[in-house]
Amino acid sequence: MTLEPNREVFITCAVTGSGGTQDRSPLIPRSPRQIADAAIDAARAGAAIVHCHVRDPETGAPRRDLHLYREVTERIRDAQVDVVLNLTAGMGGDMVFGDVERPLPLKEKGTDMAGATERMEHVRQCLPEICTLDCGTMNFAEADYVMTNTPGMLRAMGAMMTKLGVRPEIEAFDTGHLWFARQLVAEGVLKAVPEEGGALVQLCMGIPWGAPDDLNTFMAMVNNVPKDWTFSAFSLGRNQMAYVAAAVLAGGNVRVGLEDNLWLDKGVLATNAQLVEKAVTIVENMGSHVIGPQEVRDKLGLTKRAPLAARAA
Repeated sequence: MTLEPNREVFITCAVTGSGGTQDRSPLIPRSPRQIADAAIDAARAGAAIVHCHVRDPETGAPRRDLHLYREVTERIRDAQVDVVLNLTAGMGGDMVFGDVERPLPLKEKGTDMAGATERMEHVRQCLPEICTLDCGTMNFAEADYVMTNTPGMLRAMGAMMTKLGVRPEIEAFDTGHLWFARQLVAEGVLKAVPEEGGALVQLCMGIPWGAPDDLNTFMAMVNNVPKDWTFSAFSLGRNQMAYVAAAVLAGGNVRVGLEDNLWLDKGVLATNAQLVEKAVTIVENMGSHVIGPQEVRDKLGLTKRAPLAARAA
């Protein structure tokens, strides 16, 4: 196929994630202050969007406590740096089975199953401009852990996002997830307005055991994204920066950050801002322009939210 590179590229920084990386790098932000500061630094470096999870401030373990999300949101919105806020809605669907002969009962450690309303409560309270919708169930690399997102759950959560006026970012870990996303649009659960970039999709490559990050599979994913939708893409670890170039060449946008990769270079641990700066250099050296948060809002039909305190006043 003929390549049509994207000349107006936005960068998303995935600031901290929910993986067990907190003890692999001292630069992984844990507390709400650290996460917000990292997001603000990433915005200064050129990220138009920051994608945020929250963690236990002491242990770094993934959490979904409302007060942690509220503090991160307030700190980012109170900063004198403009950025589009994207909160995860992927937590609360974690199942860890017992051994292969006795899969039930589920293991308490690692299992975190919640209903749609509970999984969306931080989104309802914080009202980010974007939140994620992991559009399918998937086996992950970790033993007997399954990321669980049933069709009924996704329909319920997607409808809540639409009602709240929060733009879903469809997280697609394989082609079937894109298939179901198109179904959600066909049913009217999600909106895909061409004038607002269609639906918004993140192609998540190289995550065991989803879509591998070879270029043939990547282009199969790209070719399953409707032409009037907006997509971004990333891969993990050493392939993160290669995917900056691949995403732009394929007509998409870019995601980098410590959720997906800890390293700036061999043996050199990275900060989020450093990864964004490196991505900016790659994009610009390819002859494309890195757009800012207001340009992203204009492109995707987003409305900037006031700080929580201002809305409550």
